[in-house]
Amino acid sequence: SALGEQAGRGELLRPLLFVLLVLCSVLLYFKVSLMDPGFVRPEEEEQAGEAAGQSLGIPQAPGAVKLRRCGYCLVKQPMRARHCQLCQHCVRRYDHHCPWIENCVGERNHPLFIAYLGVQLVVLLWGGHVAWSGLDFQQSWEWLQHNIFLLLSFLLIVIFTTVVLLLLVCHLYLISCNTTTWEFMSHHRISYLRHSQLENPFDQGIILNLWRFFC
Repeated sequence: SALGEQAGRGELLRPLLFVLLVLCSVLLYFKVSLMDPGFVRPEEEEQAGEAAGQSLGIPQAPGAVKLRRCGYCLVKQPMRARHCQLCQHCVRRYDHHCPWIENCVGERNHPLFIAYLGVQLVVLLWGGHVAWSGLDFQQSWEWLQHNIFLLLSFLLIVIFTTVVLLLLVCHLYLISCNTTTWEFMSHHRISYLRHSQLENPFDQGIILNLWRFFC
């Protein structure tokens, strides 16, 4: 059959791989959006200060900085945690609340969030290539009428690709410095950074920062 011949020539491999990438992207999206990003539970108060810090190789708080209770949920916040008013929880190693996934990005789901961005970027680049290859530009109104949806799809893919690429590059830079989006944007308002003698007390070098984050 024709389908068997196409499979024999390997012509079905690329669309199958593309479908698998899209499926992987969708599964990562739901995993990141539905999982616990690292909520601080009231029953964990006794180990909140040191357990999370040791697991991530985080230096202990400077002597002048005291771990405080959250003014919203009243749990003792470990260092680098922050209360998210949208999730109504304190989140360990809080990075930001992402409206794309309707969830916080924190200690537990941050690596998967990076993986999701990476897979999504590959899908968008591939989709953009397919859309571009289907465009055979001609300067006529009839051509525009027949290709308007393909052209709009390509423009949307370019916009989303740019956004995802910028997000991925920014996050990888911050990870390589062992800092979070919240710490980078609010350095002057965070007590354990403001009272530290070092600009970034968590930075242990690019290689070790990346190793501790992903591995």
